[in-house]
Amino acid sequence: MKPIHTIDDVIATLDDIIIQSKSDSSTLGYFAALYKKVTVKVKEGIENNFFDDGPRMEKLDIIFASRYLNAYYDYKENKAVTLSWQKAFQMSTSYWPIVLQHLLIGMNAHINLDLGIAAAQVMKGHDIENLKGDFDKINEILSSLVSEVENDLTTIWPTLKKILKFTRKVDNFLVDFSMELARDGAWKFAKEVAHTPDGEIPLLIDKRDQKVANNANIVSNPGFIATTILMIIRLGERGTIADKIDNLNN
Repeated sequence: MKPIHTIDDVIATLDDIIIQSKSDSSTLGYFAALYKKVTVKVKEGIENNFFDDGPRMEKLDIIFASRYLNAYYDYKENKAVTLSWQKAFQMSTSYWPIVLQHLLIGMNAHINLDLGIAAAQVMKGHDIENLKGDFDKINEILSSLVSEVENDLTTIWPTLKKILKFTRKVDNFLVDFSMELARDGAWKFAKEVAHTPDGEIPLLIDKRDQKVANNANIVSNPGFIATTILMIIRLGERGTIADKIDNLNN
């Protein structure tokens, strides 16, 4: 992996993953494409003074993204990764998960485990409460992407458009796994890490990782009825894996 020093380096590395995933027909490219959208929005926010502290936000973005990028390349090289990312990456070997499941299980690992660690790290030696305003603004960016992701998914599976006319369940599903969990669980975890002695942090992270990995089962094994419905959706998804990555990346 190329060294990550700036937010542009993050975007360039995500582009590398997207290109490689399209070439390999790997569903790992779905999350990379979504994450690139988030990162571009964060970059725009920094440039437009959306955040209280732009340089600090870029540093947070780099630390945060590096946890995913390092996990991705470690997984590709058969090195150990957190249980949360292991669950997410293992899903890429299965035919049946739909695009939304791939996105949600990646969001679960990255937001519910990585975000709190990155937030505590960027504020090391400072009062973490000073980050709260910008932390909440990250949630605003995630929120703004929900409708965009829905549009991408309706291109991949057109029947979703009809379902969204009558129910907001997919929207709520995305919101539950991103904004609400990021705002509440991830911030609480960030404060726990920030207030824990350095020597005890690895154990705290391991416990959190186990909990987040267990949460992943809700996405990967949602029960017989839900799984049957998801299989029907999967058979209705349009295009190749590369096409779907392009839909999410555009």
